[in-house]
This record gives sequence, C-alpha cells and structure tokens, in this order.
Amino acid sequence: MRLHASLSRPLVVAALTAVTAVVPLAVHTTDAPAGSRRDGDLARTFTDTTRSTAWVRTGALTLDFDTFHPQGLVVTRDRIYLSSVEILELPVKNPDPSDGFDRTPGRGKGHLFVMDRTGRLLEDVPLGRGTSYHPGGISTDGRNIWVSVAQYRPNSHAIVYRIPTDTLRPERVFEVDDHVGGIVYDPERRVLVGNTWGSRRFYEWTTRGRERDTWLNPGHLVDYQDCTYAARSKALCTGVTDLPQRPGSTGTYELGGLGLVDLRTHAVTHEIPFQQFSTGGHVATRNPVDVHAAGRTLTMYAAPDDSDEGVGTQVLTYRAVVG
Repeated sequence: MRLHASLSRPLVVAALTAVTAVVPLAVHTTDAPAGSRRDGDLARTFTDTTRSTAWVRTGALTLDFDTFHPQGLVVTRDRIYLSSVEILELPVKNPDPSDGFDRTPGRGKGHLFVMDRTGRLLEDVPLGRGTSYHPGGISTDGRNIWVSVAQYRPNSHAIVYRIPTDTLRPERVFEVDDHVGGIVYDPERRVLVGNTWGSRRFYEWTTRGRERDTWLNPGHLVDYQDCTYAARSKALCTGVTDLPQRPGSTGTYELGGLGLVDLRTHAVTHEIPFQQFSTGGHVATRNPVDVHAAGRTLTMYAAPDDSDEGVGTQVLTYRAVVG
C-alpha cells in the first residue's frame, strides 16, 4: 500500500484499443477443480515462466467512469469486478506516533464497481465503515466476492466482507486488528488468506473469521497488491516495489513482479519480475491483477492507472504462451 491521491477527471469514451470495436474481455481458464490431486494449469504453467517469457499486450479496455484508485480485480465469464478507494483526505504522517499509529486515518470511500465485459458500469457498491474505507485485493468463491476494507495505515483495522454476486449486498463477516490489504479464497480447504500492509505478513482464517495461522512473507521481490487463487492451495500474487534511482537522480523506479505462494507450506515457490508499463507510466502489476490459464497460455488482466492518470483507468490484457 502506498499513499496516493485520486482526483476526478472528465469521462472517457469506453474503447478497446488495438481493435476496431468495443468487444467483451475474453476469459480463458481451465484450472483444476477443487479436490483434484494435481496443480491446475495456472500454477503449473506459471512455474515454467522466466524473466525471458514474452508477454504480449492484446487489449486495453478504457473505463468511462471515475474509478479513483483501483485495488482488486476479478474477471469472470460475464462480469468484471473492480475494488477501489476514493480518497477525500489523505492520511498525514505523525512526527510523534500516538495510539500506535504512524499517521492519521484520513477520510475516504470504498467502492466495488461491477461491470459487464465491455466495461459498462452496472453497479457501484459502497464499502467500508468509519475510518475503514480502503478496499484491497479481492477474490471469488464462485458465488461471492470477498474483500477486505481497511484503515489507510499499517497496523490498524480491517473489515472482511462477503458480497453475493446475485444481490450485491455486502455482508460484514468479521473484523481484524490489522491492516489487511488483500484476500484470496482457497476452495480446497475452504479458508481465506489475507496479507497485511506491504504484504509482509499473511493471515489464514475460516470463512467465519477464526484465525487459524499467521506467518511472515518469505518473499522480498515485490509487495503483493492482489492475488489469484491457483489450484491446489496456491495463490499467484502480483505487486510492485518502488526502488531508488541511481545517486543524483530523483524519483523512484517501479519494479513489478509475480510470485506463486503455497498456502499450505507458506513458501514462495516461483517468482519473476514483470516490466510492462501503462499509458500512465506505471508497471502493469502495480495494483489490480487477475490471471487466468488455458493449457500453456496465461492471460493477465491488470488495471494499474487511476482515473486521473494517463487516459484514465484501463483494463489491460497481456498474453504469454509458455513453452
């Protein structure tokens, strides 16, 4: 998580670049069903990727509404779900932290945007309560969208919601005394796994909120922002790390990357950097990402730009055929 202000911008006409008409995002996945004894296509194929794997951008769906600062993404056969935070007042660092917090809570609104696969907005579901207004990475169990909504500061508080896709009415399931910046549902064990600020720690809970485990993240390539479930009991997590430039230069460099986390053993079993950039100048894995697999083909959907950056938020599509 990084502090980032989002401002309104004029609406942009929805378009899918590199093609001549707005068409639905294609969804390709043949991952192994729950109960299978082997890893699915996503885990097996990603494990064979390298730094040299060629990711080709095949589409860019421009969204025609204010998305603010997108956080989590799920793409299904007929819907696109995008969580986002609308910042009304940025948190301010405390020179002398009080009550265990290193910054003020700020103010904001949480959103879950529901679209059809052409990017047409169908529903804007409000999320959060009080100072917990920052949604994170999201996940689906096939019937519900799971999302954590946290305070916009580390070591704070979060609410975990279940949102049935047929009613889109958020149900507050449980709360956590920590910042939870992303969540993934594991159907093999019927548990939820969440990651904290900067993804430095993971938690595992039952779907009713009983904590079963917690562990430090053994990966250090990037800070995970969003995770996709990968059979069996793995999560393909994506994110970014801001690295300093060489001495004398200003600003930072965004290193993107993907890591496969074994949710049983807690090991990061494979990871690669990812250096494709958006029109707003951000690495594609900066925030919301969803990855699907069909045999040896990986399809990545990413929405790295805020609505006031570049040409606005685009759902970018990348494809890689892994030999």
